[in-house]
Amino acid sequence: MPELDSRRLFIIGIGGSGMSAYALLAHSWGAEVAGWDRNETPYLEAVREAGIPVAISDEPELPEGWEVFVSSAYRYPGGSRADLLSELVSLRRSLVVAGAHGKTTTAAMIAFCLGGLGHDPAFVIGGMVPQLGGNVRAGSGWLVVEGDESDRTIERLRPEIAVVTNVDFDHHTTFASSAELEELFERWLSEVPQVVRGEQLPPVDFALAVPGEHNRRNAACALAALELLGASRAEAAPVLAQFEGVARRFEPRGEAAGVSVWDEYAHHPAEVAAALAAARESAGGRVLTVFQPHLYSRTLHFAPDFARALAGADAAAVMDVYGAREEPVEGVTGKLVVDALAEVRPGMDIGWTPDHAAAAAFLARRARAGDLVLTVGAGDVDLVGTRVLELLE
Repeated sequence: MPELDSRRLFIIGIGGSGMSAYALLAHSWGAEVAGWDRNETPYLEAVREAGIPVAISDEPELPEGWEVFVSSAYRYPGGSRADLLSELVSLRRSLVVAGAHGKTTTAAMIAFCLGGLGHDPAFVIGGMVPQLGGNVRAGSGWLVVEGDESDRTIERLRPEIAVVTNVDFDHHTTFASSAELEELFERWLSEVPQVVRGEQLPPVDFALAVPGEHNRRNAACALAALELLGASRAEAAPVLAQFEGVARRFEPRGEAAGVSVWDEYAHHPAEVAAALAAARESAGGRVLTVFQPHLYSRTLHFAPDFARALAGADAAAVMDVYGAREEPVEGVTGKLVVDALAEVRPGMDIGWTPDHAAAAAFLARRARAGDLVLTVGAGDVDLVGTRVLELLE
């Protein structure tokens, strides 16, 4: 479709999961697209395969006469990530999935079902979906998008249908309170013709290929959205039951010496608790976990809540904070979570393991046949799982 014919778009930070997806969608919809990033990323393979030129260097060289859009990871003149996404949403009949937890999985469920029912959706999702071949597709049907409240940019999107999986306070550097976050969602939803509110829905009561109560609630949101899109529950449910999940969302990583290793992106206390509950539902033996806190601000505010969530494991290691976009904060380390967990569950087998090697050693020494090891966090904690498997072999 020629929605963006004659446009020339230069993407700064094209290697990110979001901007790479927007670039691919814009390219498929007729725009001439090129981009820059400071580092190579796994997402750039698909970008280059699509014929989009990418420059990797210390600083970008901006081409004359091109519109420039800039990832939130960089500070250069140009339009924002939100500017580009809001335009893409405006070009199609769109459905946006938002919420504190489950939005990636719910968006993927909706896109998977639409595809399985023959509707050829376009989609932009915040995680890789193996059954969909990635996190983006420029189909001819509805556009399914994952929205983001963390920087308030969700307000910029004007879809026909909105899904809010749940509302939970998470981003302390953006919002002062839960009330402020709720006001943002209500303001946005007042501009959307049709809305699904996940907290009003009971979880689905049929078997899914993905475990956990949280996924049964995600599935309820997906079914309600699909009904608004014209797919009956009776036809959508059997397709949804075949959905196998998103990368890094309770994803199997391997097995050695009878120990299975799984990886989970959870980075909020409610998500950590849900992931451990799903692990308990799936495990034949004990559940051993390693948690890598994500962001200093989140660790500072949620250390006791993370501890209560981790108490659901049989043994837990805690790594140091993965700072991501934040600068270190004096006195804020993963040790805050360790100390809180020792208070919440005295006598629990707990390890303060700041780095990957220490965390892997802690888990490998304790794991035995029948146990499930779960790596948890939004940073690079998944590397621990690989080391555990190597140590157990």
